Amino acid sequence: MTDLHFPREAAPHLVVTALDEDLGGGVDVTTDATIPPGQVSTAQLVVRADGVLAGIPVVAMVFDEVARRLGAEPLRVETLRADGDALARGDVAAIVHGSTQVTLVGERTMLNLVCRLSGIATHTRAWAERLEGTGATVLDTRKTTPGLRALEKYAVRAGGGTNKRMGLFDVAMIKDNHKLAAGSLSAAYAAVLAKYPDVPVQVEVTTREEALEAVGVGARFLLCDNMSVDVLRETVDAVRATGEAVELEATGGLTLDVARDYALTGVDYLSVGGLTHSSPILDLALDLA
Repeated sequence: MTDLHFPREAAPHLVVTALDEDLGGGVDVTTDATIPPGQVSTAQLVVRADGVLAGIPVVAMVFDEVARRLGAEPLRVETLRADGDALARGDVAAIVHGSTQVTLVGERTMLNLVCRLSGIATHTRAWAERLEGTGATVLDTRKTTPGLRALEKYAVRAGGGTNKRMGLFDVAMIKDNHKLAAGSLSAAYAAVLAKYPDVPVQVEVTTREEALEAVGVGARFLLCDNMSVDVLRETVDAVRATGEAVELEATGGLTLDVARDYALTGVDYLSVGGLTHSSPILDLALDLA
């Protein structure tokens, strides 16, 4: 698999925040009371359900930070599977060797992150497979868990999806409220171009007529929001007939059951907020050998 570009700048801060939340600035009272500092063990990261792996670099990052806090030697982490790999129940994704205290203190924080990311990757893979052969790509949105956006969007990539904008800063997206506040679609588009001429602009449209208006003022990326399959197909055909190179995205209320129908209208993308806001975790466990 090509380099998925794990967010190595953002991830350490997220790991520290997660451990602070779990430890409360203090200690794991159960592990501290029951496990002597010198005890060592081996543990396996075991897959309990079929899915797609994402977040494997987090395993070592969590345990390294725990070891630093406890003044212990870092664990040795063997990664047996890579992010983006399809997993089957019973597979072992990684093995950790070293301090039992470090292993048990970091266990849940590590699992919270890796299970979450693998769940997103698994859900995304289902969408990518459903769209295979249609020419359309599944996109994520900004509907991410606060603080986890960099990792969650990484998990989408691991699952075979594509990231849309990372935030409010890298793409201008003109939606209904912007059009209403600015007075019209045309006024909103002109205002963005005037102030941020180098920023890509995307325009949300809800009808065929609005799509053609947006193309007429210069928009080259349209979000076709909450359209039926028939209306979307008519809109795509009308936009393509203009001869302009316009990227088209279907968005709003999409499900796997109808994904292929929407993709076959000729859109370039389907955006799915549920990739990050509604994916169930992938069940993984850390078992002492």
